[in-house]
Amino acid sequence: MSKVKIIADSSVQLTPEEIEKYNISIVPLTISIDEKTYVDGVNITREKFVEEMDSSKDLPKTSQPSIGTFMEVIDKVPEDYTDILLLMMTPAISGTINAARQVADMTDRNVEVIDTEFTDRAQGFQVIKAAQLAQEGKSVAEIKTALDEVRDHTYLYMGVTSIENILRGGRLSRFAGTLSTLLNINLVLIVKDNSLNIAKRGRGRKTIEKYMDNVLEEIKGLKNIKAIGISYVDKMDYVNELKEKLAEIVPNVPLLIRVTSPVIATHAGSGAFAIEFYTE
Repeated sequence: MSKVKIIADSSVQLTPEEIEKYNISIVPLTISIDEKTYVDGVNITREKFVEEMDSSKDLPKTSQPSIGTFMEVIDKVPEDYTDILLLMMTPAISGTINAARQVADMTDRNVEVIDTEFTDRAQGFQVIKAAQLAQEGKSVAEIKTALDEVRDHTYLYMGVTSIENILRGGRLSRFAGTLSTLLNINLVLIVKDNSLNIAKRGRGRKTIEKYMDNVLEEIKGLKNIKAIGISYVDKMDYVNELKEKLAEIVPNVPLLIRVTSPVIATHAGSGAFAIEFYTE
């Protein structure tokens, strides 16, 4: 019988309780702020990172896990596990998946890398599903089939109220020329098919709020929504509004609201948030 271990990178949005319940291992990214280096989730919390970022002189730098870091996590997986699945964030955000693939080629264990095509809670939906199925004794093939289904029915919308970080980080470099000339520009970004795309742009916060009203209408019209996540960087005002509206339209759907990971906070900047959900 298959015994599959699930491993994710630290950009994933999971609670400590979920990590423990589903026996998920995390490979941490590294973050540097004003010449101080931290290991995500090891010697700095998400909340503390945001405090440091908001007061830092320079844009923080995030680094994908080293080969050694990956190997350290894999080496701790007991030998009775027949397979190891590495569920990694989209390469549109980080090159972490490339390091994971190198590790898979180097180790003698049965390691397979899966591109979740998402990050944060949207990535978490797949990680939890994989871990649940692994605990049920499902095979790698069965888990991958289920993940394809979750991935194809996952939605991630991100509101960015300050474009400085995302332009400096190069994640929207092809738009830099047009965006950098606009004042008070706000963006709605969609993560889909391993791309980070602009769904809406305009001046002022109302640009985002109007778009999110449409997203809420979309949620209201969907059937079988399994879970919703709201991740944010450092401001709760509009997040609380979304929470109240979601409680009205889908009161029985699980909702997780938490601070996002350092890699997302670094690129999205102060005031950013994301709403993520999936259906079956």
